[in-house]
Amino acid sequence: MTLAFTYLDVISTAAQVGSLVVVLVAAIAAIVQLRHLRASNELEALLTLTAQLREGHMQKALHFVQTRLEARLDDPDYRRDLARVGFVDAELHPEMEVCNWFNEVGALVKNRLIDEGTFLDLFARLVTYYWSRLAPVVVILRRERGISQYENFEYLAQLASIWKAKHPQGTYPQTLPRFPIEDHWLTLDNET
Repeated sequence: MTLAFTYLDVISTAAQVGSLVVVLVAAIAAIVQLRHLRASNELEALLTLTAQLREGHMQKALHFVQTRLEARLDDPDYRRDLARVGFVDAELHPEMEVCNWFNEVGALVKNRLIDEGTFLDLFARLVTYYWSRLAPVVVILRRERGISQYENFEYLAQLASIWKAKHPQGTYPQTLPRFPIEDHWLTLDNET
């Protein structure tokens, strides 16, 4: 009777160990699937943001910030309109489209919904450029609204500045040779 009881104990223990192994394998598979799902979601978010950046209205707003905003800020009425608490009309202030986009992206990066490294690898220079152009707008917006106005844009700009300082030549792999590219027009362009 003791031998049969011991044999049954061995079988029972083996079954429990087998069940534990199956549960552990399933848990590992679930973790792997969750990582793949997260990567897929991050990629989808990044592609959506890139598509938004290329939309016509956003391109017009970006162009406005590059070419006309500085002159518009010389107008006291334009600045007063920005400083006033309430809705700022993006038709009259296209820079708001750009501020809003960068602020939303900053929130996504800050909350780790988009990978910081990947986003900065693609857009760090763009972020710092537009922060330098839009910081005067942000400071006007903060007059009555407070320091938290566009803080996610500022956060993103700080990350981008640090990233650029850390990677002044970009992130091209040092072990991979670059193609020799000749600038045939450099001399001509420097003459004009």
